Amino acid sequence: MTEFEEIYREYFDQVYLYIRRLSGDAHLAEDITGETFYKALRSLHRFRGDCDIRIWLCQIAKNCYYTHLKKLRRVDSVDSADLLAVPDRSESPEERLARQDETIRLQKILHDVPDPYKEVFLWRVYAELNYKQIGQLFGKSENWACVTYHRARNMIRKRWEEKE
Repeated sequence: MTEFEEIYREYFDQVYLYIRRLSGDAHLAEDITGETFYKALRSLHRFRGDCDIRIWLCQIAKNCYYTHLKKLRRVDSVDSADLLAVPDRSESPEERLARQDETIRLQKILHDVPDPYKEVFLWRVYAELNYKQIGQLFGKSENWACVTYHRARNMIRKRWEEKE
């Protein structure tokens, strides 16, 4: 097994889950994850090892997702309702609708949260990075990452409660 195959096997699920939570769309997450590993394979020689490889892969995935969103904004004829995830058959339609509403509501709130709070929150919740890894990603301390995450969470909670 090659080095890249080991990386793929070890990190595929984590990258997929990060993008799925970020996008709320299972099929899009599969596409973005595939594109992420394709780009990682092409640029593996440039990976310097300054951070955990999972952070590097999630950063590529996030950039691929944002590029995808930019392309969508350019295409006016595409209806955003067509881009929703294929229904998960294990939950009832009511549960699925409630989950989708909460996801959309959270995405709207996150859209208004300023950086670095939004980024730290996304890395912590969706990529499941620990505070040390987040601190490394930003070139800051573990404590900075912890404080920033908790401030972000409080901002989100406050905005969530205001919209209820």
